[in-house]
Amino acid sequence: MHFKQAIISDVPIIHKLMIKAFSEYKNDKMPSSALEETESSIAKALSQEGEKALIAYESDEPVAMARFKIDSYKMNFYRLSVDPLYQGKGIGKILLKSLEAYAKSKDVSEIICKVRMNIKKNIKIYKDSGYFIFDDYTIDKPNNESLHIVSMRKFI
Repeated sequence: MHFKQAIISDVPIIHKLMIKAFSEYKNDKMPSSALEETESSIAKALSQEGEKALIAYESDEPVAMARFKIDSYKMNFYRLSVDPLYQGKGIGKILLKSLEAYAKSKDVSEIICKVRMNIKKNIKIYKDSGYFIFDDYTIDKPNNESLHIVSMRKFI
């Protein structure tokens, strides 16, 4: 497996991996907003908003990605996506390690992500990788539903 920092021409790969991975939540009462993102919104984030992405390849096949921003000493990552055909094989954890290595190379000492509290498997993956919950909050959605979010952190 190898990793590549995304460039603007990789936007279709980023979008496709994200939609594949987040499609499992499309029938939730509150589907992920990831499913509403477009190639152009991702391109804008990469080209104008300081966002970066790391793509994992198995041979020449893109199998996972994570988007992130670095703000002085901390990295916030989001939309970590593993192609459903490759889930359950530890690729997400390998991608986290690669994100950590990238962060260290940029003198980052803290990595943060946000996770829906009801998606226990994702919380477990992050906990197993050394992350801990340091905050939680609720977002009230227009359909009178509440979305519970936890913020997780790892010091590297």
